Amino acid sequence: MSIHPPPDDWFKGPEGAERLWIGMGFVWCMVLFMAMPFAHFKGKQNSTGESYRVEKVAFFERVMQFTEANKVGEVNGVPIAQPAPGSDIYLLGQMWKWYPVLKLSEGQTYRLHVSALDIQHGLSLQPMNMNFQVLPGYDHVLTITPTSKGEFSIVCNEFCGIGHHLMTGRIIVE
Repeated sequence: MSIHPPPDDWFKGPEGAERLWIGMGFVWCMVLFMAMPFAHFKGKQNSTGESYRVEKVAFFERVMQFTEANKVGEVNGVPIAQPAPGSDIYLLGQMWKWYPVLKLSEGQTYRLHVSALDIQHGLSLQPMNMNFQVLPGYDHVLTITPTSKGEFSIVCNEFCGIGHHLMTGRIIVE
């Protein structure tokens, strides 16, 4: 047996409704293509883009120094850190917790330094629906200004192992 090439006139171009659907698909692709740069530059949902390479141990030591210098209490054995308005604040993700609990002032701007100690984690601030990927070995700097008072939960939205469901943290805004 041998394979025979198809006849020369085998291809038929799209006709009628098929052309309409292809055209609608192309137009929708162009709309989405233009929406991405618009969302990036005008949507205000992306981070500042500030990140630095950091040794995990060095970041861990900075978090411990920050926590010790700003400690005002404890919740379930996790220290609460209340930094001065406008200061740099630190948050560490590690299996299976966010450390420390942050106590911030409404309307004040902070520079949040966040990193992971072990593997990739996802920082999801609820109910604000703010999501950010946290990578070990990188100090990601996010500029945040709390606009409403309350307690906000931080959950890990990147599966990080058997205790993933326990990985929660908290930001308290007063």
